[in-house]
Amino acid sequence: MESTNPYSVVVVDNDSCDDTVSFIKENYPDIALLQHNKNLGFGQANNIGMSYALKQGADYVFLLNQDAYLEKDTIEKLVEVHKKIDNFGILSPIHLNGTGTRLDRNFSNYVNYTGNRDFFSDYVLNKSIKPIYTVPFVNAAGWLIPRECLETVGGFEPIFFHYGEDDNYCQRVNYHGFKIGIVPDAKLLHDRENRDGQEISYGGSKYFQAMERQLKLKYADINKPWDPEFDDLIRQRRNAWIKTTIKLDFKRASFFRNEYLILQRIKSEILLSRETNILPDLNYLKFKEK
Repeated sequence: MESTNPYSVVVVDNDSCDDTVSFIKENYPDIALLQHNKNLGFGQANNIGMSYALKQGADYVFLLNQDAYLEKDTIEKLVEVHKKIDNFGILSPIHLNGTGTRLDRNFSNYVNYTGNRDFFSDYVLNKSIKPIYTVPFVNAAGWLIPRECLETVGGFEPIFFHYGEDDNYCQRVNYHGFKIGIVPDAKLLHDRENRDGQEISYGGSKYFQAMERQLKLKYADINKPWDPEFDDLIRQRRNAWIKTTIKLDFKRASFFRNEYLILQRIKSEILLSRETNILPDLNYLKFKEK
C-alpha cells in the first residue's frame, strides 16, 4: 500500500500487545517505526519520536494521539499560521469529539472565558474569527511544535509517566517566552467521548498516583519560585504518621506514611526538574543512536 501522505510519519510503539507493529510493517513500510520492549509512558515515547524527527532536519513536529484523527489540511493550516505569527511554541487545532458533532468536552474548558475571553464570544456574536487564540493550556492530543521551541524548551519531563506531562510542558513553554495557541480553521477529532472515567478510591493506588502528579505539577512549575511549603508538608506528614501510629490508628498511619514517603522521594526529582528546565536546551531530546 503506497502512502499519499506528504509528511514523514514516525510511529513510536510503546510495547503494544496487539497487531499494530505487524500491520504497520505490512501496510505502511515507508513509516519510521520505532519499537520498544516496554511501555515508556506518553512523554518519553514522544521524546524519542521528536528526537528522531529533529535529527532528520524537521522544521516542525506534529504530535498526534492514537485516538485522534486529522481533518484535511490541518497540518498545513497550522504551519501557515505559524509562519505569519511566529511567536507560538504550541499550535493546536480545534478538538472535536469522535463524530465531529461537538467540541471535545475537555477542550471546551481550555477555551472558556478564563482560558480566552474572546473565543466563544467571537463565534456567538459573529465577529471576525482570529487566525489564532492564545490559551494557557491545551492537551497534547494534537500539537504542532516548531523546531525553535523544541531547541529551547526541550521535550517532555520524564518525571511524568502519563498525564501531567503536557501541563508541565505548557508551563515551560510560557516560561521561555513562547505562546500557546488554538487555530480555529484547523480541526481534529478526538475519539474519547465514550471512554469510561477512572474511579479513584480514597487512599488507593490511583489516589496516590494522582496526588504525586499534582504535587509535581505545582512545585515543578518554573514560573513560580520554589515554595518552602513543600518541606512543611514533609514534616506534617511525618508527624501525622508518628502520632497515628502511637494511637494505634494503623489505617490512618499507613495513609500518612505513604504520603510522607512520596513527598520524600519526589522532592529531589522536582528540584532537579526545576534546575534543568530553566535553561534553554534540548532537554530530554538527547539520546544515543543505536
